[in-house]
Amino acid sequence: MMFRNDILAGRRYAVVGLGKAGLPAAVALAAMGARVTAWDDREAARAAAAAAGLSVGTPEMAGLDALVLSPGIADRPPKGHPLAEAARAAGVPILTDAELLYIAVRAMGSRARFAGITGTNGKSTTTALLAHIVATAGLPVAAGANLGPAALALPPLADTGIYVLEMSSYMLERIATLRFDAAVMLNLSPDHLDRHGDMAGYARAKRHIFDNQGEGDTAVVGIDDEASRAMAAELRRSRRAMTISGHVPADVWACGTVLQDRDGVLLDLTGAPNLPGRHNAQNAAAACALATALGLPRAAIAEGLRSYPGLPHRQQRVARAGGVDFVNDSKATNADAVAYALACYDRLIWIAGGMAKAGGIESLAPLFGRIAHAFLIGRDAPLLAATLARHGVAFTEVGTLEAAVPAAYRAARRLDAPVVLLSPACASWDQFSGYDARGDRFAALARDLTATDGEAT
Repeated sequence: MMFRNDILAGRRYAVVGLGKAGLPAAVALAAMGARVTAWDDREAARAAAAAAGLSVGTPEMAGLDALVLSPGIADRPPKGHPLAEAARAAGVPILTDAELLYIAVRAMGSRARFAGITGTNGKSTTTALLAHIVATAGLPVAAGANLGPAALALPPLADTGIYVLEMSSYMLERIATLRFDAAVMLNLSPDHLDRHGDMAGYARAKRHIFDNQGEGDTAVVGIDDEASRAMAAELRRSRRAMTISGHVPADVWACGTVLQDRDGVLLDLTGAPNLPGRHNAQNAAAACALATALGLPRAAIAEGLRSYPGLPHRQQRVARAGGVDFVNDSKATNADAVAYALACYDRLIWIAGGMAKAGGIESLAPLFGRIAHAFLIGRDAPLLAATLARHGVAFTEVGTLEAAVPAAYRAARRLDAPVVLLSPACASWDQFSGYDARGDRFAALARDLTATDGEAT
């Protein structure tokens, strides 16, 4: 099923930034009958747009209904794109493609509901988990935006359908009418401060996910950090709001491994093998709160948690050989993300390295006791090695994943460590095209070991 080719007839849009979200947005808008001008500062991206049949050129602001600006492109000084500044001067709205999806769905006459997920960490898992629960309940569902398919690449859904959208702070700055029937702000820690100015500006952008909600809509907020608790307290004074936590009492929370709400136990999370750790307990609580707000039955929620397959490159168990699990957490490109993974295992072999982030891995020191041995790869392996040496952690600099994976397997068996974890704490661009390529290579190498010693998963 496709959107009708006339629902945006007579409207004019400029799409600037023709990457993962921008090019699909431009193609979709044109297919819905809008007049679209596409632009990207990169010649190759302009060529791809022209090959897709789009009109390519520097857009004129006069007469535009909106400028659809790629989320990663700033629209305000000191780094605002000149076309964004021109749009603002001309009074042209600057929107995200998620806003245009909402406009298209409503223009089609569909009353499909929208669920939004934001927060510093856990957005992708919560988005995928909620979508899985909705599908388990037998309802039509489409998930995407910041995760996976671009918002305007999602299909039209009938009245019973639910859109599950992962919303970054960049996207939330640019919504105008998009109204979420249920939305969650998971947690807040410093991120993107160069874009938002300071922590208060970042929090304001995140809170915008709730700003268009009205009577009957539900706001869900985590309370596992101080900034989120303050937001939850403020929201509860003015609207229907639910709190969630991975470890303290809330409207939905985990007591140890038991996930529960005010009506009782939902599930013991030991029965949900792809949701390990306290951080995933909060993600599960969020998905359950949203699913409950959307009216999904408790049995479907519990079954969705149990059967959730996990996301690629996020603590994904990819192989098992000789009693050792290989876990692909390649998306963990900074120390905060790695901390969640290390905390899930009592004893492990750690593969890390690449292009180090500011601050390195010093903050992981309280978790170093879990590491039986570390194997370091990539450009900045010596920086990580210096930190591990200061804390007495055994390590070997091996350079590449091709050397690290078999060496880690041998060490795991020798040192009685049941897990080999790739959680790099570094960007991947020194050796790979992205974290996904790094994770895929790790998985392939791990599965090679199963030829004689185990089974792939």
